[in-house]
Amino acid sequence: MNDRRSAATRSRRAATRSRRGATVTERTGTVAGLTNVRTRLVGDREGVAADAVVGLAKAWSTAWRLVRRGWTEVSSVVTGLGWAVAAVTLVAFVVGYRSGLREVVVVGWAGTVLVLVAAVALVGRSRLLIRMRLPQHRVAVGDEAGVVVTAENPARLPSVPATVEVPVGPGLVDVAIPGIPPRGTFEQRVPVPTVRRGVLDVGPVTGVRADPVGLVRREVVWTAREQVIVHPRTIAIPSTSTGLVRDLEGQATTDLSPADIAFHAIREYMPGDDPRTIHWKSTAKSGALMVRQFEDTRRSHLVVALGVGRGEFADDDEFELAVSAAASLGTRAVRDGREVSVVVSARTPEYAKRAVYAVQPLPTVTPTRLLDAFATVGLADSCLPVAEVSRIVGVETTGISVAFLVVGSTVGLPALRLAATRFPVGVEVVAVICEPEAQPRFLRVAGLTVVTIGYLDDLRTALHRQAAAA
Repeated sequence: MNDRRSAATRSRRAATRSRRGATVTERTGTVAGLTNVRTRLVGDREGVAADAVVGLAKAWSTAWRLVRRGWTEVSSVVTGLGWAVAAVTLVAFVVGYRSGLREVVVVGWAGTVLVLVAAVALVGRSRLLIRMRLPQHRVAVGDEAGVVVTAENPARLPSVPATVEVPVGPGLVDVAIPGIPPRGTFEQRVPVPTVRRGVLDVGPVTGVRADPVGLVRREVVWTAREQVIVHPRTIAIPSTSTGLVRDLEGQATTDLSPADIAFHAIREYMPGDDPRTIHWKSTAKSGALMVRQFEDTRRSHLVVALGVGRGEFADDDEFELAVSAAASLGTRAVRDGREVSVVVSARTPEYAKRAVYAVQPLPTVTPTRLLDAFATVGLADSCLPVAEVSRIVGVETTGISVAFLVVGSTVGLPALRLAATRFPVGVEVVAVICEPEAQPRFLRVAGLTVVTIGYLDDLRTALHRQAAAA
């Protein structure tokens, strides 16, 4: 009996020792596994000294964070002139008092006054709410455009006069906002230049607070950046002026075909004609085999190729006229629901080993998308000439009926005739030469029609004349 009791006592003592050992092991393993700042400073030590070291580390970290935050805020508002004045002020005090030069000390105190004035200029915050409204995101060249800057004072006290900056393209416009009464608003229209096509970034509207000398400057961004797309100027080309276009719903071609839907005439049977085209009533009347003759019709596919090589234009005005002409042709075809491809030559990078032999198609989903793309088209120094562009388009595009080549005055007739030969047989090629203020001219050679325009309105007249001659 006693042996049983002693065995039970020994087992309980062993279980207690094992639990104590497991607790110590867990505590030691937990401390040893930590890699935080405390373990790096004091390890697994405890007590007043360890807590004091940890407290000092926390206080130092907090103070350092505050110093860094304050330095970031100060450095973000101090201008280059402000840093220069601060350095001169410090040097003037040190040199003046050590050398006994009163004049230098006066310079130091003058710099101190300027620094204090600059600090006072930054005290407080603006209570205004600034918004920017863009009535139109897309305009044409020469149209009136602008953004409206609205300032609202939601406070119960009148606001002080302020100034905001509105970036408009490469320029910067300062808008002076006078004192606004409580719950009042102020609006100012900022014009956007539309002399040249392109994409202009407008905004963000930035509130500026600065001292009179310019030592400090604090900016507050009020709005997001917007874009104004300036489309090239276009003219309305009537659908009838595209009589060059052969369409299933419209006009038939002058090419004769033995099988189509546009009936032309009855003629005598010739060896090789399809027997299915024999017109039996006419055969019975004439006593000889007669067959039906048709005019060939096909679905129209327009191609508008715009030259972008700098060597193909005499100046920028010629290129702008060419862009307007190509945009007018492309948008008219898109509005008519015709199949159209508008292409420009792809640019070759400056340090490329070989030329990029490709064209860049412009989106023709809607007229607006096409005009957006034309707003970003520019001249390039390294790109394919019009003849190579015609070769690529003629090979990659099927079913072309009419191709417009829009170029400048420096492209000669031999180059245009070479470009016309790169298209498949039967394609009507029209070269539009853009030469500002030139007399409109019309020239027709084998497989090519050359139209010279001096003004954009000449394009409408030239297409009417071409339609009548087709």
